[in-house]
Amino acid sequence: MTIWWAVVVTCVACYALKLAGLSAPRRVLDHPGVQRFATLVPVALLAALIAVQTFGEGQGLHLDWPRTAGMGAAVVALLLRAPFLVVLAAAAVVTAALRHVLS
Repeated sequence: MTIWWAVVVTCVACYALKLAGLSAPRRVLDHPGVQRFATLVPVALLAALIAVQTFGEGQGLHLDWPRTAGMGAAVVALLLRAPFLVVLAAAAVVTAALRHVLS
């Protein structure tokens, strides 16, 4: 039952945060610091999520060579300005191929 209280409190907090963002005055939203924060935070959060999903396992770090090579393939595809689906496909194919070869 305690977990449901945590879920309800989290939902209410998320709704309140969204409502606060929607009701913020325009002068606050137009402030350069707020705009810079709003531009950079999603990039930082996505980078952190990618790092955790790539190198994290349980509560520690784990170097999984096929997954790391897949990330490398994605980076190369991004540097070559490939479309997003090609980037995903390159990462998936390299990871799957190495898993198949190493198993």
